[in-house]
Amino acid sequence: MSLSREIEQFQVQRVIGNNVVMVQGSKNSKEYVIIGKGIGFAVKGSGVIEGNDPRIEKLFRLEDREAWSQYQILLEDIDPKVMRITDEIIADIQSQFPDKLNDKIYLALPSHIQFTIYRLRNGMDIINPFLQETKMSFPKEFDIAYKASEKINAEFQVQIPEDEVGFLTYHVYSAVNNVSVGQLVKASNIVSELLDMIQQERNITFEHGSMNHIRLMIHLRFSLERILKGSLIDNPFVKHIKKEYKEEYKLSQKLGKVMQRSLGVEIPEEELCFLAMHLHRLFQTLVKQN
Repeated sequence: MSLSREIEQFQVQRVIGNNVVMVQGSKNSKEYVIIGKGIGFAVKGSGVIEGNDPRIEKLFRLEDREAWSQYQILLEDIDPKVMRITDEIIADIQSQFPDKLNDKIYLALPSHIQFTIYRLRNGMDIINPFLQETKMSFPKEFDIAYKASEKINAEFQVQIPEDEVGFLTYHVYSAVNNVSVGQLVKASNIVSELLDMIQQERNITFEHGSMNHIRLMIHLRFSLERILKGSLIDNPFVKHIKKEYKEEYKLSQKLGKVMQRSLGVEIPEEELCFLAMHLHRLFQTLVKQN
């Protein structure tokens, strides 16, 4: 939980990176993580940060969430070189996406990078079943992740496989769009299930990487994202779609039940009709091609 700046001073316990510092409050002696651009750059390990320092963007008490205790352990063991590379990668992300990033990237990304390096150095396989979908759905984020992998390769003398670039892409996308990595993984699983269901219901097979496959996959991906974010879309053709595209609407209802079961939220009628319309266009295209 983000706190107001009611503490006058913070004693620096450890500089994690240029943008992340672990501190202790002067009033209650509790531990915090301070996140802010350049906040750790000029601070020494025994320094003090004033509560009204304009560089402070977020102030988190480590005990506010169970996850923070895990981050605390991880951050204590993070290689300083990992933090330096993380700062460079985050700077690259910000150069492409100037809006404010999700603060969690300052903690989640270095932890992920360090574990990836560990896995590679110990001969552990990295397999990403959603690689092609990720490349097609998030091309700009994938490009940033690929360049990040090159930095990591050069610094740590490892060879990051493309499968891992896909996982790094999730972190880039998460930071830019405020969608958790966990939700992205869940959405990928759901998209795969929905694609299989559509093929089985209509007895069709999508050529992997074809335009039809890509368009449907991207539509499903961003439909799920809108639902997760609670972003309602306006669909003035609901009645028309339900009347004219009855078979497609019936299929979209089946798909909606899968989404609802997996996400635990109601699927808006507008979203179901939008999907039905997309399915109609898809099936019409397949008929013409055959």
